[in-house]
Amino acid sequence: MKRLIAIAALSLAALLGGAGTALAHNVLVGSDPAEGAQLEVGPQQVRLTFDQPVRAGEGYNTVNVVGPDGTYWTDGKVSVEGTSVTAPVRELGPAGVYTVGYRILSADGHPVPGKVTFTLTKPGNGTPAPPPAAEGEQAGQPGEAGSGGMPIWPWIVGAVVLVGLGATLAMRLGR
Repeated sequence: MKRLIAIAALSLAALLGGAGTALAHNVLVGSDPAEGAQLEVGPQQVRLTFDQPVRAGEGYNTVNVVGPDGTYWTDGKVSVEGTSVTAPVRELGPAGVYTVGYRILSADGHPVPGKVTFTLTKPGNGTPAPPPAAEGEQAGQPGEAGSGGMPIWPWIVGAVVLVGLGATLAMRLGR
């Protein structure tokens, strides 16, 4: 019985111990404007900096600046340079909290969503951009089917089968 418990414990440790590197997605390490910044004048662009290179390519990465009234202020295509993602921004309008929502393609191939907020303290004279409906539908949103990540259930089934095989072998060889 001790042998069975030892084999099951080693099998479980091998399964869980090897998953560390597979879960290493990009992490946001900085932004301009910074999280929670108070600005009198809106930025001409937003820059997001990650801990690993971001995959470049058409349609992989999205950045949207959304104003306090729900309107969009991003103006143009997102550009990627190594670990930085940059998006041009129109002159902002109403004063209030603006949210920079992003979804980038991680160095390991998985989408990484997140957001940063800043506050515009004085209203600007800008006009909002049209909503990016076509881009969002094409790229998918985090949590939707087709968002790019592999589901976890095949890994769980595989782990159960592997532990079951190990237990069966241990019982047969222990006699």
